[in-house]
Amino acid sequence: MNKRKRDIEKDYPLDQFVDKLRRLADAIENNQRFEIQIAGERVSVPSRATFNIEHERGDGEEEIEFQIKWEAK
Repeated sequence: MNKRKRDIEKDYPLDQFVDKLRRLADAIENNQRFEIQIAGERVSVPSRATFNIEHERGDGEEEIEFQIKWEAK
């Protein structure tokens, strides 16, 4: 299946963000698939995904991104 390109950034209230992080941490810890809905699309993250943390600084702002990557099959 060929999926359309997508680049979305979505803000969440703090309680929802914390809930998503907890569910993600539990899935990672248990070597399980993680499912999340982002802006109306359900995304399934396989347990084989890789994780990294990125830090950016510039123009008076700083940003930390927790990234999860995997090869689409």
